[in-house]
Amino acid sequence: MDATTTRRNRWSFAIGTVGRDMVYSLMALFLIVYLTEVLDLDDATLWWVNGILLAARIFDAFTDIVMGGIIDNTNTRWGQFKPWIVAGMMSVALVTILLFTDLGLRGPGYVVLFTVVYVAWGLAWTMNDIGYWSMLPSLTLDQRERERLGALAKVFATIGLFTIVVAIIPVTNALGGDARAWQTFTIGAVAIMILGQLVTLVGVREPARSGPVPHTTVRDVVRAIGRNDQLLWTALAMVLFLVGYNTTTSFGVYFFKYAYRDENMFSPFAAILGVAQLFGFALFPLLRKRFSRRRLFSVAMGLVALGYVVFFFSPMNIIPIGIAGLLLFVGASFVIVLMIVFLTDCIEYGQWKLGHRNGAVTFALQPFINKIGGAVGTAIVGATLIMTGINAARTPDDVTEAGLLGMRLMMMGFPMLLMLASYLVYLRFYKIDEEFHARIVADLRERGELVES
Repeated sequence: MDATTTRRNRWSFAIGTVGRDMVYSLMALFLIVYLTEVLDLDDATLWWVNGILLAARIFDAFTDIVMGGIIDNTNTRWGQFKPWIVAGMMSVALVTILLFTDLGLRGPGYVVLFTVVYVAWGLAWTMNDIGYWSMLPSLTLDQRERERLGALAKVFATIGLFTIVVAIIPVTNALGGDARAWQTFTIGAVAIMILGQLVTLVGVREPARSGPVPHTTVRDVVRAIGRNDQLLWTALAMVLFLVGYNTTTSFGVYFFKYAYRDENMFSPFAAILGVAQLFGFALFPLLRKRFSRRRLFSVAMGLVALGYVVFFFSPMNIIPIGIAGLLLFVGASFVIVLMIVFLTDCIEYGQWKLGHRNGAVTFALQPFINKIGGAVGTAIVGATLIMTGINAARTPDDVTEAGLLGMRLMMMGFPMLLMLASYLVYLRFYKIDEEFHARIVADLRERGELVES
């Protein structure tokens, strides 16, 4: 592709993730807050909902792999990916609003309704998410351009994420703080998602599929994942990291309400973290010019670990807590971009090793991993809230010191151990560095197995 098309694709693709990540962040980080602080579910109902969230997300994660196989078999006049982006976008819009609508049910009736609607949301998101992210590796084979694409997409994703994180408490409180306020806020987020996705649908020039489309069978899907050792190690490292990351971020509102004792400080703190992560994404391409991926990954994990240590031992003062947040989220921004490009490089590795290119199936591991990470993280938060007495507490004074310590350990100590394990998996098992990937691409070209648009 020419330089103009490359730039247009880069920006059109990235803009499409602003509203998507607003909606995803609303679901991943604040659905539990809506259930506990707005609908005020009792402990018995919350145990049921917590189990449903975990089971549904794990089930939904496996449907991502199936969806990847379906997309690999797709070849329409509108492209391979865009039909699924559209179908998922419209379905997600409807079901998200329904999830944040209080229909007055409680007890078993609410559990049944929640189960049906939440499973529907997961299936709808799968269509959009796999279609959207599977498009990225099809736009370029160049590692540096993939890094630029991934970094820019994550900049806009971070804008969407932290728009929700910063705005949700003050805006919903200004609207009355009740279920209707949360529904109104959700409608706004959904509208922005649709607008951003339209930019991607109109602006991205999706490469045409040349020649016959090889049919991907269930056996091919299993083979593409199970025999791609680098993909499996990447997936394990990502799951460990994201379980820790999602657990920490999901505790944010509860930390400031019950430990810091000022819920209003959550929004300015979140704004600091948003700026930190945007700074990290902006800095990433500059650092990549000077450091190898492996060295940059090590630096990033060092920043994350230091951030956790400072956070855990900080007094209830926003300055040291803010410094800890800066360290943690700048480091996390580097890790997030690197893991995306690790995953994209596994596509060529799988084709080189197995003789069959399964781009959508391979990249379906990203949302699969995100959902596993979010599911386990949310389950940890829900169980911790019940077992520490926070869910039943009416005010911060109702929470014991032991309960607060339990929350801090699960918010900071446990995630740090998971992220260190993720780093060790990467160091020991991930082999696709810059030189190896270049050799893979050269071999595929020589074998006539790589067709570039």
